[in-house]
Amino acid sequence: MTTHLRHLISSRPGRVLIALATTVTVLGATVNPVHAGATAPSASSRTAGCASFPACIPKTVVLDGIRLAVTRQLVRAGVPSLQQELSTLTTRADGYLTQGPWSVVDKPQLPPSGDKHDYLSQAPYWWPTQPKTPANPWGCPYIQRDGVTNPDINLITDHAERGEMFNAVYTLTLAWYYTGDPAYAERAALDLRTWFVDPATAMNPNLNFTQFVPCLVSGRGIGVIDFSEQFTDIVDATAILDTGAPTWTAADHAAMQSWYSRFLTWLRTSANGASEAAQANNHGSFFDMQEAALALATGQPDLARDIVTTAESKRLDVQLAADGTQPLEITRTRSWHYSNFNLLALTRLAMIGRHAGVDLWHYTTPSGGGILKSIDYLIPAATGTAAWPYPELNFQPFAAVDVLHAAADDGDRAARAALPRTPQPPGGDLWLLIPAPEQLDSVVS
Repeated sequence: MTTHLRHLISSRPGRVLIALATTVTVLGATVNPVHAGATAPSASSRTAGCASFPACIPKTVVLDGIRLAVTRQLVRAGVPSLQQELSTLTTRADGYLTQGPWSVVDKPQLPPSGDKHDYLSQAPYWWPTQPKTPANPWGCPYIQRDGVTNPDINLITDHAERGEMFNAVYTLTLAWYYTGDPAYAERAALDLRTWFVDPATAMNPNLNFTQFVPCLVSGRGIGVIDFSEQFTDIVDATAILDTGAPTWTAADHAAMQSWYSRFLTWLRTSANGASEAAQANNHGSFFDMQEAALALATGQPDLARDIVTTAESKRLDVQLAADGTQPLEITRTRSWHYSNFNLLALTRLAMIGRHAGVDLWHYTTPSGGGILKSIDYLIPAATGTAAWPYPELNFQPFAAVDVLHAAADDGDRAARAALPRTPQPPGGDLWLLIPAPEQLDSVVS
């Protein structure tokens, strides 16, 4: 690598990585702009890992696989501007080497089906109105307190363990991809097999009993967001493991593909799935994001393309006002969080759209709204130049960092200029290694 290129990467790493990704044919890769679904890793690649640049390009559904492969080359070349992020990532991954594995069968309760393999969670913002007694053990009836989490939800372990498993698998997989340390991949594979594959511990591919409200309803479509806000990380993780992770086999690939297919069928045919798909706010955005990602991962690019295209009128036209506000989110008690949260879903959906051949980034609604305009609306509050004008129980400016990164990568100059003036998330900014928006503030959704 030339001294000039090292200087460019050091001074403007994000922009140079994007430029390298768009000119990756110099390194010998052939790029298909439409994602065609994942394929099983070959026996040779599973033994040796991806030995060449093209072989190291994962068929991810949110992350840009070419950009990941370019970044991997730069990390392994020792580019200085990436070393701090790599250290942060591997430190996180090291912690996950001794945690888990997790399973839905860990919970002490039985869901209404009587099958511990069914995922179970309690609605976070619903509270009892009466003392809990032997005659009324739940303290019913329940009332909603928007944005205020009932700590009783933690008595059911599926929700928390799901989150730990998602984070562990994604972090460990990326740490393996960038470093080649087999311990990371082996642990990620164990976590995946335990949660999704092993008959003794695997979760059934449904969300029939998510976010139940005691004495009111045994499960709600709105609870699908327990998975949709982060499940695409798992889909991308398995695509990365498919590039040749040690101990990750063709049977593992096939088992996960089967789970994805059955879960996608449940999303598209169940009452809870239909209920969540009909939600107009961030829940609908996350539903589309998850559904489109699973369509790509299971080799259905036409379905993914249709979902993203339909989102133009079904989501953006409804959610994004001409002034940049999100009317369905600013009425919440956590309006800052939910404004960022919905944009997280829409930016990730736009990234999926690129794999499917749809440009959601630059779609303009009939009123003049759009994703980039709504991200720019966050800038004054994120940078501290103006107060956020809507209700917010716990304002955390760093919640906007990742959507600002996503907009900056798309060429939004205002977002790029705002990033150095926006407080960094407590765990560090890993955008150069993991260039896809994540929820950065700690709020139960």
